Amino acid sequence: MIKAGLTGGIATGKSTVAGIFKDLGAKIIDADKIARRAVKKGRPTWQKILDYFGKDILLPDGEIDRAGLGKIIFNNPAKKEKLNSIVHPYVFSEMENEMSKIKKETPHAIVIRDIPLLMELGLEKKISPVILVYVPQKIQLERLMKRDGLSEKDAVSRIKSQMDIEKKKKLAHIIIDNTGDIENTKVQVVRVYNALKKMQ
Repeated sequence: MIKAGLTGGIATGKSTVAGIFKDLGAKIIDADKIARRAVKKGRPTWQKILDYFGKDILLPDGEIDRAGLGKIIFNNPAKKEKLNSIVHPYVFSEMENEMSKIKKETPHAIVIRDIPLLMELGLEKKISPVILVYVPQKIQLERLMKRDGLSEKDAVSRIKSQMDIEKKKKLAHIIIDNTGDIENTKVQVVRVYNALKKMQ
């Protein structure tokens, strides 16, 4: 089994690249999807978040208001750290479970662990190779404003909350430059996928 990490910055196109890897036959373990499952109503992680942040973070149906919670932690490092300390252990445990299942069912699989905050968490020291989906910050800003309908100020604030994309570029083992069109990106992903297959 070949294991790789996939990361990027906000609005760099990481999900698009993950989709191409999946189409090529890679197994994708998506940290964000696991995190969303973790905070579903009634789950132990949901209860821990509720105990700390209170009932004001709930929607009428009892689910956590993810956007509202995001606003609470966005400019509050202590609360952000607390939320991460609740959610991350579950996410990493589930990722290991999914990897064990893949290893049992498809021992020669290429597994891509899609982790948005891979480098913010220092995981590039534990995961190899790390694949970074890259675009320059100027394009990142333009795409984020267009995608989410944000003002330039709000978009810059979101980008600044993550590690600088140029710093990530220096830490990554493999770069997929998503500056061009989708066909150009596909060519790069296919090249990386074939290189990973040769590692088996």
